Amino acid sequence: MNHKLYLKTLSIALIGLLSSCAIGPDYQKPNTIQTADFKEGGGWKLATPKIGIMPEKWWSLYEDNELNQLQERLLGANQNLAQYEAKYRQALALVKGARAAYFPTITADVNAKKSQQGKGSSVTKTYDIGPSASWEIDVWGKIRRQVESANADAQASFADLAAAKLSLQSELAQTYFQLRIMDIQQKLLDDTVLAYQKSLTLTENQYNAGLVVKSDMTQAKTQLKSTQAQAIDIKYQRAQLEHAIAILIGEAPANFSIKPTYIVPELPGIPSILPSQLLERRPDIAGAEQQVISANAQIGVAKAAWFPDLTLSAGAGYSSNSFSHWVESPNRYWSLGPQFAMTLFDGGLISSRYTQAEAVYDEKVANYRQTVLNGFKEVEDYLIQLSTLQQEAVVQQEAVDSAKESLRLITNQYEAGLIDYLNVASTQTSALTTERTQITLLGNQLTTSVKLIAAIGGGWTTAELDKD
Repeated sequence: MNHKLYLKTLSIALIGLLSSCAIGPDYQKPNTIQTADFKEGGGWKLATPKIGIMPEKWWSLYEDNELNQLQERLLGANQNLAQYEAKYRQALALVKGARAAYFPTITADVNAKKSQQGKGSSVTKTYDIGPSASWEIDVWGKIRRQVESANADAQASFADLAAAKLSLQSELAQTYFQLRIMDIQQKLLDDTVLAYQKSLTLTENQYNAGLVVKSDMTQAKTQLKSTQAQAIDIKYQRAQLEHAIAILIGEAPANFSIKPTYIVPELPGIPSILPSQLLERRPDIAGAEQQVISANAQIGVAKAAWFPDLTLSAGAGYSSNSFSHWVESPNRYWSLGPQFAMTLFDGGLISSRYTQAEAVYDEKVANYRQTVLNGFKEVEDYLIQLSTLQQEAVVQQEAVDSAKESLRLITNQYEAGLIDYLNVASTQTSALTTERTQITLLGNQLTTSVKLIAAIGGGWTTAELDKD
C-alpha cells in the first residue's frame, strides 16, 4: 500500500471515529419545585399597560433623571463590576484554549548535535530540520465535553457579571432613595426648628411680661435644642449616603456631591411575573444552571479517561551527518502514523476522578435547586413587605392628620390660657415624630420596591446568554 492510499484510508477511518457520540451523559435540566403563583402575589402594584414588561433600564420606572445619570456612571466606573468583567474575559479565554484542542499542534525543529556511543568510539554529528505535527483525535468526545464545560463556565461567569451588575444597580437605587428621604427629613426638621425658635421667642417675651411661668420657657428651649440635634444628625447620615454613592460610581467622596431636593419619586407599578418565569429572569439562577451543565460535561471527560487516546503524528524534513550536504534530497524523510495510549493500571485514580465528577454534579444540582428556592423566598418576602408598608402608609397618613388636628386644638387652648406649655410641647413632639415616621415609611416603600425589582431579575433574561 503506497502512502497516498494509506492517507486516504486513515482519513476515512478518522471521519468515522469523529462522527461518534461523545461519552458521558447529555445534559438534562434538573427538576425544581414549582408553584402556579406567588403566595403573596397580592402585593404587586401592577404596572400600567405601557410598561407591561420590565424595561432593561428598570430604574427608569422611577422617572428620576439624577438616578438615571448615576446608573450610567456606575456601569462605566464601578471597580467591583470591572473585576467581574475581567473574570468573564478570563473565562472566554479558557473557552478558546479548550477549543484549541480540536486542532493539531505544529512545531518546527532545528537540531545540531554531537553524540558518542561507548568510550573510544568516534563522535557522530547529526543535523535535523523540519516541521512536525501531532493531533489528538477526539474519538470518545473528551475534547467536546471539555469545550462544553468551558462554554458553560463562561456562561456562568457572564451570569455572575449580570448578577453583580443587578446587585450594584439595586444598591445604588436604594442608597439614592435613602439620601432623598434624608433631604425630606432635613427640610421637615429645619422648618420645625424655625417654628420652635419662634415659639421660644414668644414664650420668652411672655415670661418677661409675667404671663407664663419659667418652666414654659425652659420647656420651649429644651424642645428647640432637641430638634436642632436631630437636624444635625440628619446631616451626618446624609453625608454617609453621599459617600457610598460616590464609591459606587467610582468617584472619591471629596470629588462628588448631590444637591438636596425635596421631591421624592412616586412608587412605580412593577410588572408582575409568574414563578415559572423567575427561572428565566434571575442571573444567579441562570448561573447556577450553567454550573450544572459544566459539571455534567466533566462527567464525560472523566469517563473518557477509561478509553485509549488516539494521536496522529506526522513529520518531515532533512536529517544528515554532514552539514554541507544537510538539505539535499537523499537526506529527506517523512513519517505519518497513529498512536494509541491507554492506562492499564493506576491504582483506582481514574475511578476516583469519575466518582468525584459525579459528586460535583450532585453538588451543583443541589446548589441550583437551592438558588431557585432562595429566589422564590426573596420575591415572597418583598411582596409581603411592600403590601404591609402600603397598609401602614394609609394608617400613618391618618395618624399624621390626627396629630395635626390635635396640635391645633392644644395650641388654641394654650393661647387661651387653659393649659401650660408642657402640653403644647408634648403634642408638638408627637406630631413631629408622626411626620418623620411617615417619611421613613415612604423611604421603606421605595427601597423595598427596588429590592422586589432586583428579586425578579430586573430587566435581565436568559436571552442575554445567547448573545455571547
